[in-house]
Amino acid sequence: MTQVTVGIPRIRRDPAQMPSLADRPELPGLVDRFGRVARDLRVSVTEKCSLRCTYCMPEAGLPAIAREDLLTPAEIARLVEIGVRDLGIREVRFTGGEPLMRADLEEIIARSAAVAPGIDLSITTNAVGLEHRVARLVAAGLTRINISLDTVDRKHFAELTRRDRLDSVFAGIRAAHAAGLAPLKLNAVMMRSTLDDAPDLLSWAIANGCRLRFIEQMPLDADHTWTRDNLVTAAELLSTLGERFALTEIGRDDPSAPAEEWTVDGGPHTVGIIASVTRPFCENCDRTRITAEGTVRSCLFSDEETDLRPLLRGTATDDEIAQWWRGAMWGKWAGHGINAADFIPPDRSMGAIGG
Repeated sequence: MTQVTVGIPRIRRDPAQMPSLADRPELPGLVDRFGRVARDLRVSVTEKCSLRCTYCMPEAGLPAIAREDLLTPAEIARLVEIGVRDLGIREVRFTGGEPLMRADLEEIIARSAAVAPGIDLSITTNAVGLEHRVARLVAAGLTRINISLDTVDRKHFAELTRRDRLDSVFAGIRAAHAAGLAPLKLNAVMMRSTLDDAPDLLSWAIANGCRLRFIEQMPLDADHTWTRDNLVTAAELLSTLGERFALTEIGRDDPSAPAEEWTVDGGPHTVGIIASVTRPFCENCDRTRITAEGTVRSCLFSDEETDLRPLLRGTATDDEIAQWWRGAMWGKWAGHGINAADFIPPDRSMGAIGG
């Protein structure tokens, strides 16, 4: 498929109108017009976070979502059940904000595990405070974890996150290992201020049994300070890492996997790079997202959303909700359009959408 590089217009779907299913084939899964099928569900559970990373959150945090507007554990589990049973979802990840900010995260996971036995349930977390809850989360049904860690330099960590909590992150990583969560993946957003720290981070990840993936910064920061001129590209990162390590490209095992992999010093250790900006992989995207308020978002960069919360709290059947969800994904765009001259970032930041 040839990626279409078009700007993303501002479109808000009428919440009372089901998305169009015109010309959609009679298939049960979440297929779109370009033949992609979404099997990876990301569910944001909160907009709150314990850190204030400059590439994601404003210093004061995001505007609060009223408690009654957040999906409840029962509502989240119902969507997970519909997704797995009726729509072909094969893995579920809970995100934020920071999912550990939900006091009922264990209940969310337990309810989801009960309605979708055997499905991979994971979270993306900054690991602050994780050591106090990881045992309960695993007992509830958590099977895997991704931890955000951009640098192991304490000063740079505090500057980037606006919080001096690196020791807590390290404690969370140790606790996750002790709880048997493997493979433990680390996600590091590539920033100009921490580029020189990248080799130390990779060395630390290898020494501590973690699989590290670097991510090109996308224009999803709440302060809207992202510029292409300041972007750390995959090529630049590889050059920096190459000064210390011998890297051999091995690519992707799965075409829909966002990370390209390189062996480090001949293996067995590897490092991944998610080059969403300079090496986009939209043609193989297999994700569908639910925001903390219950809207389907088919693409990170499209402000078009389909609200499922009134259906969940009304009289809609599971079949009706599934049809709305299918319609939302049928309209998914060909590509994010970051590299188009008329590209406009979405209104929501990453922290508000969910990673």
